[in-house]
Amino acid sequence: MSPREVFALRDHLGTALTERTISDPRHAVSLSDVSRGCCLGGRGDELNGRSVLIATSGQLLAGLALIAIDGIAGRMLLCPPDLKAEHLASIMSDAEIDAVVTDQPARFSGCVDALIIPLELPRPAAKSAQTVRATEWLMLTSGTSGVPKIVGHTLEGLCGAIIGDRPVPGEAIPVWATFYDIRRYGGLQIFLRAIVGGGSMVLSDPGEALADHIARLNARGVTHISGTPSHWRKLLMSGSAEQFAPRYVRLSGEIADQAVLDGLKQAFPQASIGHAYASTEAGVGFAVNDGLEGFPATLLGEGRGAVDMKVVDGSLRIRSRRAAHAYVGPDAAALTDADGYVDTGDMVELRGDRYYFVGRRNGIINVGGLKVHPEEIEAVINGHPEVRMSRAKSRRSPITGGIVVAEVVLTADNDPARADTVRHEILAECRARLALHKVPAMIRFVPALDVTPAGKLARTDA
Repeated sequence: MSPREVFALRDHLGTALTERTISDPRHAVSLSDVSRGCCLGGRGDELNGRSVLIATSGQLLAGLALIAIDGIAGRMLLCPPDLKAEHLASIMSDAEIDAVVTDQPARFSGCVDALIIPLELPRPAAKSAQTVRATEWLMLTSGTSGVPKIVGHTLEGLCGAIIGDRPVPGEAIPVWATFYDIRRYGGLQIFLRAIVGGGSMVLSDPGEALADHIARLNARGVTHISGTPSHWRKLLMSGSAEQFAPRYVRLSGEIADQAVLDGLKQAFPQASIGHAYASTEAGVGFAVNDGLEGFPATLLGEGRGAVDMKVVDGSLRIRSRRAAHAYVGPDAAALTDADGYVDTGDMVELRGDRYYFVGRRNGIINVGGLKVHPEEIEAVINGHPEVRMSRAKSRRSPITGGIVVAEVVLTADNDPARADTVRHEILAECRARLALHKVPAMIRFVPALDVTPAGKLARTDA
């Protein structure tokens, strides 16, 4: 493949670079500086063909490194901020890492076999970087207690739902933001949508108070934003949504139940609100923009567009060019089945002419020998008008072996005197809509629920 045929990120920065930026709470970098500058201290040629780990203290430098290295390195692996230290050596070995680009060189001083290249904000470069190859993009899966799996993508596949999405001449440049970290798949999709699709990007910061974050999004003129349902529930609980008016709101990463979709429509009546399905392995599957949870059954089948989908034993399976092409590592299992479908592990149920997500196959809790999806219970609880967020989990019982308990966060305007009434109303709705073994034996009201670094509701059994 000749360099001209290679799709590289820096070659698709788009136009009007002086008006477009990548920013975090501390810096705003113009894409014109990125296009003619270098964040590798003039050492980019040393990465030619190497397997590179991008390990940075913040998202801004990670994004700049992606632009600088793509088209030069043989492969590059984004190191997420929550990667456990004890997993790093194994992951570097499986990905055959022989170079590290970082603003924390001391952290990798013991990696004697790896070239260490310091990373910095862009400076004018003596010469422009030249695209020489198609770089393999490696990402780590989330949601596992063991060593994360390494997934291999191409930039073409990652951008499969993005190309052609640029604003038309005369149209305002979109300003994108996400509650995700761009070193995870969901955040990377939004970063690429901004950079390749012709917009600016405002990055989140884990140490920033939510009210301050929203104030910064407003100051930067954010028009398009995405996050998990848990991210959005936290925003709706905070009261900060009243100061924010995006035009485009998207949910992904978790099941978007009707309660959170309705809450966002009420908070942002002028915005386009929808939810999308994507995963690190399966890529971007589809978007739903009709304001309803679940997705139309008509989306299933082959030859209906860029993505083929089917349901096998209740699990959604996806085949597309946007999917990852392989797990990476000497003992990596096959990514797809014999027909090229990725088993997502997300369980769905057909009700009428629509499929509804009911939970993760590996997230089932055991209640007296019966299997229960906690998300199914939470969807019922979250439908109460005075509930903002909930978490169902199992608790050991000497009689049944396990019972369902629920932790519930109420809306800010809830009257504390109504607590007992709300509890009875929630239980009545659960009894009306759920099998008996799924009805919580206890409901506890809590001020907040933990969210993982990937933006998902933290789940632990009692």
